[in-house]
Amino acid sequence: MGSVRMTQVTALVLQAVAAGHHYGFDVMDATGLASGTIYPALRRLEEAELLRGHWESATAAHEDGRPPRRLYRLTRQGTAALDAAARKLAHARAVISSLSPPAEVES
Repeated sequence: MGSVRMTQVTALVLQAVAAGHHYGFDVMDATGLASGTIYPALRRLEEAELLRGHWESATAAHEDGRPPRRLYRLTRQGTAALDAAARKLAHARAVISSLSPPAEVES
C-alpha cells in the first residue's frame, strides 16, 4: 500500500467516486477537472488502496459501442480517508469563520 497526500484534487476524486461516479469521464464531469488531472489521481489513489479498480466486461462495452471502461469504487481505507478529509475541512471552516471580522452594517 502506498501513501497519498490529501489534496483538494484527491478529496474531489474520492468524493466523486463515493457519490457514484465510477469511471474516469464521469469523475471528470462531476469535478470539472481535466483528464490530465483525473487519470493520474485515479492511478495514485488505486496504488494507495483508497480506490479499487477493475475493467468492465468487453461484452458490455461492445454492446454500447465503446471501449471497456475502468470502474472504480472506494475501499474501506478510502472511506476513512474521505471522512478524515471532511473533518479537516470542517475544522478549517470553523477556524476561518472564527477569525473573520464581523460584517459591516451600512447606515
